[in-house]
Amino acid sequence: MLGSASIELLEQSSESLAGRIRYLELGPLDAGEVGQRRLGALWLRGGFPESLLAASDAASLRWRVDFIRTYLERDIPQLGPRIPAETLRRLWTMLAHGQGGLLNAAALARALAVDGKTAAAYIDLLADLLLVRRLPPWHGNVRKRLVKSPKVYVRDSGLTHALLGIGDREALLAHPVAGASWEGLAIESLIAAAPPGTEAHFFRTAAGAEIDLLLTFPGRHKPWAIKIKRGLAPKLERGFHLACETVRPERCLVLYGGTERFPLAEDTEAISLVESCGEVASP
Repeated sequence: MLGSASIELLEQSSESLAGRIRYLELGPLDAGEVGQRRLGALWLRGGFPESLLAASDAASLRWRVDFIRTYLERDIPQLGPRIPAETLRRLWTMLAHGQGGLLNAAALARALAVDGKTAAAYIDLLADLLLVRRLPPWHGNVRKRLVKSPKVYVRDSGLTHALLGIGDREALLAHPVAGASWEGLAIESLIAAAPPGTEAHFFRTAAGAEIDLLLTFPGRHKPWAIKIKRGLAPKLERGFHLACETVRPERCLVLYGGTERFPLAEDTEAISLVESCGEVASP
């Protein structure tokens, strides 16, 4: 049940335990598990226990850099065909730079000097290894031109920062990826906290109306709409209003970097990341 053994376990289970095994995804620690006191450290260092609990930020960064190198040079080659570690590292780093952006496999392929199918296969591999998340767009019977490409996130914020060479909080706050990194942490924490079978999407129209995360819980027809803001003074944007008018969610939340809970509109609340994990765990 260790990450370092997951490849071998999956291979063995497909050969000998078909029909007699249940798969349970065990991700790194999330905001709902660590609580408000450690939330800042979780964002910077990520949720792998040895990284989160390291004696210093420098020691945490060294652990993550070693983790990335070991994964690329030892673990991934066990999957079969030789995949160039440096090419995969470059792709992983590009995805970290574009954290939360729309997937453009053709542009990534050109940057890597490989064909489109190869780039797509590499992204599939990172997704299968639970290192990258492709968040699919929401589609419904609406009279809007909707974005059809998935958004891509490096799933652990600490790995995002290690790939970008971000070693401490000051460097993180000064980096352009800070907002997208916080968004990725929030999305991973909420999905981890939600009941099994919950469907996660984002919503964006061609005109720019957007909802960062839509969670549709098992047995429910209407999703929860969640807007994610890192700042301490969240404001409702017109694009979020327009998107909610289209989707008609069951509930609207604005997740922000503070700790207080308060209404932003008649049907919309501002809520902290840690508290929101409890809300989605028992919707």
